[in-house]
Amino acid sequence: MKKKTLWIILGIIAAAVVLWLVFRPTGKESVTLETATVQRIDISSSVTATGTVEPVTKVEVGTQVSGIISKLYVDYNDVVNAGQVIAEMDKVNLQAELSAANAQLSTAKTEFEYQQKEFNRMKTLHDKELISDSEFDQSQYQYQSAKNAYSQSQASYTKVRRNLSYATITSPIDGVVISKAVEEGQTVAAGFSTPTLFTIAKDLTDMQVIANVDEADIGQVKEGQRVTYTVAAYPDDVFEGRVKQVRLEATTTSNVVTYEVVINAPNPDLKVKPGLTATITIFTLEEEDVLSVPTKALRFTPDPEILKNLGVTIAGRPERSESTRTVWVKKGDSISPVQVVTGNTSGDRTGIEGGLAEGDEVVTGFSAEASKKKQESVERSPFAPGPPGGRNNGNASKGGSSNAPQNIPAPQK
Repeated sequence: MKKKTLWIILGIIAAAVVLWLVFRPTGKESVTLETATVQRIDISSSVTATGTVEPVTKVEVGTQVSGIISKLYVDYNDVVNAGQVIAEMDKVNLQAELSAANAQLSTAKTEFEYQQKEFNRMKTLHDKELISDSEFDQSQYQYQSAKNAYSQSQASYTKVRRNLSYATITSPIDGVVISKAVEEGQTVAAGFSTPTLFTIAKDLTDMQVIANVDEADIGQVKEGQRVTYTVAAYPDDVFEGRVKQVRLEATTTSNVVTYEVVINAPNPDLKVKPGLTATITIFTLEEEDVLSVPTKALRFTPDPEILKNLGVTIAGRPERSESTRTVWVKKGDSISPVQVVTGNTSGDRTGIEGGLAEGDEVVTGFSAEASKKKQESVERSPFAPGPPGGRNNGNASKGGSSNAPQNIPAPQK
């Protein structure tokens, strides 16, 4: 009885071994040849940055004299013309200084005219040798001193009169008041620097964006490149402009080096306001209707054994050249190498120059239908013991146990 039972167990084990040998996973996968069509596309690349919207022409209006602001004639957003009076300062002290300077000028003029006449008389007497050289020299000295004093008084009078004119503050340009820093009755002190009273933008329909471009991207930025930008105030609107200037001065902030790029930003509807933060895209490359292939087609290397199993033949050998790249063109059941000159790339596709025609079919690689785990699995008997910890020293798929599901054949329907 025991022998009969033993034979039954051995028969079951033998049957299991036979079934495993018949239905075991082979590790072979269904491989296909991946191809793509040569197409015409638009290739572009861009650089992003942030910046600030500013007027093209912005003038800070100040005053060169100290005093009290007596009257203001403009406010924020007021439109002004060149020469228009926008503020006045108290003129009492300045007018008093002008009167004093005028009186001093009159005195100096009278003295000068007297000394001039005296000098002329002494010169006549000296020519006739009726006075000594010492007397003539003294007369000449007094005349020259009076002349210098008169000139100095003229300069002082001109300065005081000009300071009085500075008390009437006018707009230097046509524009819009975008900033006002004073109020009526406020005292303004013009010492070592000129205080700013108003900021006037010349034309808000012609704006510019000052962008800070990273040093890694600045080499791609050139004048004339197309720019699009958005502002938080109008998130759904995209505004356009052009690179106007790339400034050479570098700015370092927190060890980050940036360069200023000036972008003209037409603003005909006055939507964009000064001071808004703009998110900028500078198109450093734009090419339209470019013949292109997938970039991975340039990296494809044929495998003769796999191609033989697929029934595909290789026609010809690629030529080695430093100036060209090789792509493989599929025609029927054969692939042949074609040398092409590559152009610019958009990442997944690369432009080419000659050698191919639109619609050609190029090989991009081999495609396997099996999963990654099945690709990494290796045949192993289900009856073999696994190593400690569930590993089998590389005989099963990586990270799987000896009884991993992928090693058991699926039941036949």
